[in-house]
Amino acid sequence: MPSNFLKLAVTESVRKAQRHYFGCSPAFSGAPEPDPLTPDETTFIQARDSFYLATVSETGWPYIQHRGGRPGFLRVLNPQELAFADYRGNRQMLSTGNLAANDKVALFLMDYPQRTRLKILGHARVEDARDHPELIRQLAEPDVQRMVERLFFIKVESFDWNCPKYITPRYTAEEIQELVAPLKARIAELEAKLQSSLSM
Repeated sequence: MPSNFLKLAVTESVRKAQRHYFGCSPAFSGAPEPDPLTPDETTFIQARDSFYLATVSETGWPYIQHRGGRPGFLRVLNPQELAFADYRGNRQMLSTGNLAANDKVALFLMDYPQRTRLKILGHARVEDARDHPELIRQLAEPDVQRMVERLFFIKVESFDWNCPKYITPRYTAEEIQELVAPLKARIAELEAKLQSSLSM
């Protein structure tokens, strides 16, 4: 696990809970330093077609949003920066408003078929897409660029890979089609053989 993640996540109240349930709490030394993404994280992020984004409101309430698109819509600009184009939606502006007061975010990325998850902590800023037409072209596919309203940039502080325990495998329609394609081909082959034998 990258060294920075638990330094950021484990607070005194978390330590108290750890001591209550397990009798001890790990100690961390030194100031937190950002953990750059490695090629493993980059490959995983670029393969995702969705993720969850958590922000915190000015009154302390957490808010989680789902973001989806084509695989790779969450761009890895460099080992410590992510970005994605944000499109017209329900006009609530909850994540955008929250980030104006508190720029801390958590991202949760899932690969359900492989039972793998990646958590990312970072600081986010939101840019008005109208002020950055050149970035729209960089962060969005041509057929959806007209719908981009905002651009999110996330400075990665740390990340953590979770264990696969209790992750239920789930598959997209495309993944199911890929899995059953050999079975369909075999069925078609057997049906053709059967039809040929019946016509003799």
